[in-house]
Amino acid sequence: MSEVVERPFLEQVINREGLIEPDQLSDALRITKGELAAASGLSRDAVSKTRRSRSPATQSRLRELTETINRILPWCGSVPQAFAWYRSQPIPAFGDQTAEELVRAGRCEHLKSYLAGIAVGGYA
Repeated sequence: MSEVVERPFLEQVINREGLIEPDQLSDALRITKGELAAASGLSRDAVSKTRRSRSPATQSRLRELTETINRILPWCGSVPQAFAWYRSQPIPAFGDQTAEELVRAGRCEHLKSYLAGIAVGGYA
């Protein structure tokens, strides 16, 4: 009996040019493009129209979401669980804002620092 091997998360969502593909990202997260836009603080057009999805601003925001999911994936166990954490887990260090709220507000660098501290044994 052959075992189905799932590709790593980043390989599922980043194309050969190094760009985040909104279609693949929404598929990996099991959400619609509208939900992807909302979760990343972008407009629906930004993730639906090819030209807009390839813009530096859109790619930056999609990369922030993707990097956050990738960072917490080992702790959560699966992409859907990591995305659920991203959307709903209040982070006390940020006044109980979620990772989603921080990314949408452009505070991803603060979030990255927080997650890096936890990764090396810091307290939440």
